[in-house]
Parts: sequence; C-alpha cells; structure tokens
Amino acid sequence: MKILSIGSKRLLAFIFIVVLYVGCSTVPVTGRRQLSIIPNSQLFPLSYQSYSQVKDSARIIAGTAESAMVKRVGKNIQQAVEQYMKEKNLSDQLKGFDWEFNLIKDDDMVNAWCMPGGKVAFYTGIMPICKDETGVAVVMGHEVAHAIANHGGERMSQGLFQQGLGAGLAIALQQQPQMTQQLAMTAFGLGSSVGYVLPHSRNQESEADEMGLIFMAIAGYDPREAPEFWVRMQAKSGGGSPPEFLSTHPAPSRRIDDLNKQIPNALTYYKK
Repeated sequence: MKILSIGSKRLLAFIFIVVLYVGCSTVPVTGRRQLSIIPNSQLFPLSYQSYSQVKDSARIIAGTAESAMVKRVGKNIQQAVEQYMKEKNLSDQLKGFDWEFNLIKDDDMVNAWCMPGGKVAFYTGIMPICKDETGVAVVMGHEVAHAIANHGGERMSQGLFQQGLGAGLAIALQQQPQMTQQLAMTAFGLGSSVGYVLPHSRNQESEADEMGLIFMAIAGYDPREAPEFWVRMQAKSGGGSPPEFLSTHPAPSRRIDDLNKQIPNALTYYKK
C-alpha cells in the first residue's frame, strides 16, 4: 500500500520548492546558502522588544572594569564587522542594526548571546572563563557572528519550513489509518530533529566560530587564543555534554580542532 499519493507528493514538493526559491540568501564570510524568509523589518523589532524585556528583569552591571571591558570589546568587534562588510560591499546587510553590549549579573550562567540586530548580553558567570579581554573577544566575535549570519532568522525560517512540511505530510496521510498517521508523524518529528534541526544548529555554531575568529582578528585580538578559551570551557563543563548528534553544539574537541585549522586564515586579518 502506498502511503503517499502522487498528488500528495506533489504538494510536499511544491512546499519545498516555494520555500527554497522564495527565501534563499548567502551568509557573509562563508558564502553558505541559507533559508531566510523572515525580513529584518519584522525580525528586528521582535528582537529589540525581547532585549528590553531582558534588561527590565535582569541586573545590568555598570561602572565596573568588567562591564567597561564588555562594552569596549563589543565596540571593537562592531567596528571590525562594519569594516569587513564595507570592504565586501555588504554594508546594506547591517541596515537597521542597533548595537548594544551589556553585562548581566548572574554568576551561575556561563553564557553570552547576541540577538538579531546586534543586541548582546554577557553573564558574569562566563567572565572567569574569558579570563581577559582577548577571551571576551573570542566570545563576542562568536556571538556577533550569529547576528551577522542571520542565524536567528534562519532558525525561525527553518521552523516555519518544518511546520509546513509537517502540515503537508498530515494532509497527505489523512486517508490512511490512524496508526499509520501517528507512526509517520512521529518518525517525521524525530527525523527532522535529529537529521535536520540539530545538525543545522551545530553547523551554525561552527560557522559562528569561523566568522568570529576573523572578526576578532580584524579587531586586533590574537585569534590563536580562541582554542584556549574552548579548552577552558571544556574543563569547566567537565565533559558532561550529551552525544554530539543529540546536541545543538559541536563537541568541544571538534570546535578546538576546527579553530586550530582556521587560525592560519584568520591570522591574515590580524594586526596587533
């Protein structure tokens, strides 16, 4: 018995083709083609609203050496990005960016992030692992790279694409027995997560590592320090991460190896 009719297959193919051709763009630096169907005019206001809510509920650190360092490094990375994009005739992709760099008090949160449009937050918990200004630049370059590569918009676009395929599959299976429908949808959910969503997330993290290495080098920070940050991060985690294929991030050892391979290229951008 055929699960999908010819018409159902055409429906799924149509969803794929429409999304593929309507929403493709290219990531700066790496040149990777990505799915991007949500314009910045819609994405940035949501990002800025979320960032304001975080600031309203968090304890923002100001007037300390660490908070000044976060802002200084952020500004340096911002200028490096703007220089790179200008040289590549890509400055239009920074339209609407409203950069902001803040340090948030939370010693248990070993994290930092950058929302679409350049809204950055560092938590005090990651500062000891950064150790110094160059360590902050490693993290800052990586997080800012997520915004420059439009990874947030890409993830939202992928989510919409996944929902569209799921809806198409549900329509295609509606004439099948209930058990067949349940098994197929379960397999689709698991397969799309492990086989598509998680690998894409890991690819984004690796891409941000590569781009961040270049941005920190342009900003005058030694890219050879990047693997050392991840060695410290790996020691902090104690090796308790899940298997790589079930994780949103590459294994620390893989990140370190990849960064070491990318350092010669990053050094061509580095000037003390």
